[in-house]
Amino acid sequence: MRTVIIMGAAGRDFHNFNMLFRDRPEYRVVAFTAAQIPDIDGRCYPAALAGEGYPEGIPVVAEERLPALIRKYGADTVIFSYSDVSHETVMHRASLVNACGADFLLLAPERTMLRAEKPVVAVCAVRTGCGKSPVTRHVCALLRERGLNPAVIRHPMPYGDLERQAVQRFASFEDMDAADCTIEEREEYERHIEQGLTVFAGVDYGRILKAAEAEADVLVWDGGNNDTPFIRPTVHITVLDPLRAGHERSYHPGETNLRMADIAVINKVNGALPSAVARVADSVRECAPGAELVLAQSVVSVENPQELKGRRVLLVEDGPTLTHGEMAYGAAQVAALQHGAQVVDPRPYAQGSIAATFAAYPHIGWCLPAMGYSGRQLADLEASIRAVPCDVILLGTPIRLERLIRMHVPCVRVQYAYQDCRAGQDCGLDTPGTTLEKALFARLEQAGVMMGR
Repeated sequence: MRTVIIMGAAGRDFHNFNMLFRDRPEYRVVAFTAAQIPDIDGRCYPAALAGEGYPEGIPVVAEERLPALIRKYGADTVIFSYSDVSHETVMHRASLVNACGADFLLLAPERTMLRAEKPVVAVCAVRTGCGKSPVTRHVCALLRERGLNPAVIRHPMPYGDLERQAVQRFASFEDMDAADCTIEEREEYERHIEQGLTVFAGVDYGRILKAAEAEADVLVWDGGNNDTPFIRPTVHITVLDPLRAGHERSYHPGETNLRMADIAVINKVNGALPSAVARVADSVRECAPGAELVLAQSVVSVENPQELKGRRVLLVEDGPTLTHGEMAYGAAQVAALQHGAQVVDPRPYAQGSIAATFAAYPHIGWCLPAMGYSGRQLADLEASIRAVPCDVILLGTPIRLERLIRMHVPCVRVQYAYQDCRAGQDCGLDTPGTTLEKALFARLEQAGVMMGR
């Protein structure tokens, strides 16, 4: 029997356990470790999900305790199972584990992918915040135009009661309210629901896959961070970000997604230097020479833009994009600059865990990250927002945050959508590539899948 510890962040770690270690008596998983996400340690992966070999479940402990855990249990193997970390960071973890006497293992995506009976389009990325969700919505719209019924299967975010969250289905705002979804979950589900899509997520993706297949003609995997798909894709789309040129080959497992891509979408071309776009395109040609190259814009729009000019504005941005995605700003800042707003620095007014977030991620600029992984953090977010002296709150987070917390001034919502680059547009390349529609349906036809009319 080999003794195993799985390093994770409440998602990929549980899936890897379910796929490779549950009901396998030759392995004994003694702990999960937790990183990246606040307040997810101190829990237990419940016996109802862990299987007969774990009548008391499996403890989830802070990653800082990893050396002590290896010594305590005499662990043979430590498996790294979370995403969007630099290659250097991964190897520092490997060095620590090896020095403690255990093997350090990265599982190949092929070993952890479920097989679907329906066609699967996977939308993944090389970093958090590349713009996967707009690409996913665009893919779903294209499928609907062909008369097909897509369902979205979302990368897991089980931050609450794991047994209750084993299989989740979201088709309305009421479904999210009933599940007590965090801000981070709502950021990923809400826009899909507004588009009339059904989203499946949770912990046990074997059961989740069956539930989604019962309702849909096509499954669209909406990846989290820069993780690889949990379901074997018919077409693998990887989104790249020229605002972070070079990261596509220096972050794990984003580079794996790049090398696995059937279609490589270079997003945000409208906001990037042509030289950066060209650099990312060179990475695609070198790492995924068989991939179709698509150039895309992230088009920012604002509800009631007349409310911004000359006004004191608080920018509220998507939390994970700013934190472990390492972006200093998001769509709200782009919109504020476009419409002549006066941006207020929120850092002096940050309260509790929000102040701690600014301290932990000093690269964040004059943007307030919409962090809300727990009720306490949501209260800190509300207190931080209400403390800022401003005339308008500009919401770059994808959700209607005013549904969850009390605002002291009017809110203006920023939205961003996918758009193919127009032929002849200055994008840093001699040719703009193909459109996502042409690339997607060509790849599906190559795979022997006939998609509607």
